[in-house]
Amino acid sequence: MRLPAAPTVAALVLVSLAGCASAPVTGRNQFLLVPESQAINASRQAYSDTLAPLQKEGKVNNDPALRARVERITSRLIPQAIRYRPETQAWDWQIAVIDDPKTINAWCMAGGRMAIYTGLIQQIRPSDDEIAEVMGHEISHALAKHAAERMSVALASNGALQVTVALLGSNGNNPAVQQALQQAANVAISLPNSRGQESEADRIGIELAARAGYDPAAAVTLWQKMVKATGSAGKSDWLSTHPSGEKREQALAALIPQMLPYYLDKSERPVYPLKQH
Repeated sequence: MRLPAAPTVAALVLVSLAGCASAPVTGRNQFLLVPESQAINASRQAYSDTLAPLQKEGKVNNDPALRARVERITSRLIPQAIRYRPETQAWDWQIAVIDDPKTINAWCMAGGRMAIYTGLIQQIRPSDDEIAEVMGHEISHALAKHAAERMSVALASNGALQVTVALLGSNGNNPAVQQALQQAANVAISLPNSRGQESEADRIGIELAARAGYDPAAAVTLWQKMVKATGSAGKSDWLSTHPSGEKREQALAALIPQMLPYYLDKSERPVYPLKQH
């Protein structure tokens, strides 16, 4: 798709009006050109595009025991996510285990479509509590509309302001808009999260996991294992987009006392019925 060489005045006005919104859960000001509903629609196709070739190669959910383990953990996190944002009950929550021993990664797209790679399981050897921290963190990115933020950045970076005008004008069925959104959704998967987004996902994720009955101390041990296994952030796909460091580890450790009451709560932990696919 050919993008306009220069923004129109109307585009600049609309971008300035639409570019500021409050993040759910945290209230942080967000740069949002892409409504979450559009981000979810685009992510649905991006999820299919990502998994389809892997499924043909037999690299999706081919280990029943591992799939059951991941689904068991994730199915306890999702009700806590819905507790934060009740409207996400309508999301198409699902998770795929991708067989790629060399890749240490996990993600959650807008709308609740998730994946975790066998490289993370095999190389890090996480406990159930640590897997809960991984997926709680990723779910938190979706809850806080970070995918829509990254898609917005991708659109703005490409100078696609005339497309943005159509988007903001509720012309979501325009083929040019759909193509731009799809490109932005694919790019958003690889874009790193900002420090603010990472801090939000850390804070929300550790609470999701604790409320689901997983030890918040695992948030710290997970990062320690990640760095030890990979040697540096640059050697891990997950760490390269989730920068680690002493300050971050200290911030997570400081949250543990606040999260312990949720973890120690003896109430029944609800479970979300994940679809088989």
